[in-house]
Amino acid sequence: MNELIKVEIKNDIQVVSARELHKGLNIKKRFSSWVSDNFKDFIEDIDFKGVLISTPFNPKYPDGKQQELQDYAITISMAKELCMMSRTEKGKEYRKYFLELERKWNDPQEVVKRGYAILQNENAKLRIENQQLKPKALFADSVATAKTAILIGELAKIIKQNGVDKLTVGGKEIAMGPNNFFKWLRENNYLISRKCTDYNSPTQKAMKLGLFEVKETVRTLPDGHTTIDKTTKVTGKGQIYFVNKFVDKDGDLDGSIRSKH
Repeated sequence: MNELIKVEIKNDIQVVSARELHKGLNIKKRFSSWVSDNFKDFIEDIDFKGVLISTPFNPKYPDGKQQELQDYAITISMAKELCMMSRTEKGKEYRKYFLELERKWNDPQEVVKRGYAILQNENAKLRIENQQLKPKALFADSVATAKTAILIGELAKIIKQNGVDKLTVGGKEIAMGPNNFFKWLRENNYLISRKCTDYNSPTQKAMKLGLFEVKETVRTLPDGHTTIDKTTKVTGKGQIYFVNKFVDKDGDLDGSIRSKH
């Protein structure tokens, strides 16, 4: 069957351009007048829907200046009725064409084929969504029960196990791991980077955000003296904070603390 007019599928409904049909039927009346006279008995957004199309001002120069014209996407059912209303030989020809389109569209095999295609498309969308949500879900599971603080090295391992293999430190990509995670935290001013007694301790702002806690342990030396060991741990809030930074924002570091210590 030769194509008389371009047919498009919108929301699983076959539609054609009212302007193309008007032209194909050789209607002498102006398009706007034809629409006013013949669209009265049809329902907008059910039988037809207004659309704007771009067309050249001068057909001889298709790449020249464009103009926007009012058009309508009309259903095959409405198109058939408009063909009958034209009372012309062209109208009979187009109506016959639309009847054949409808017959094929409603053929049980075609209905099943379309249903299968829709199902495949929906499954594909679900797979993409699941792939996008999977890392977030994995990370959420990792920190959902974060009632106690964990070591920084342990958090680095959790992040790596859930698909984050690289860090950017000093403008270069390096492998995710406990030592490199410390480097990243120092560079982004979560941990103190100065070589002093507070080296690798949380910065003041990081503590204010509640990202870390410092556990102090008193240790007795062989000579009887005591010393205090400080261990920095990531709080439950901190775990969620860093998880969101690496997973939800794909490593976007815009939220890093930039003040110097």
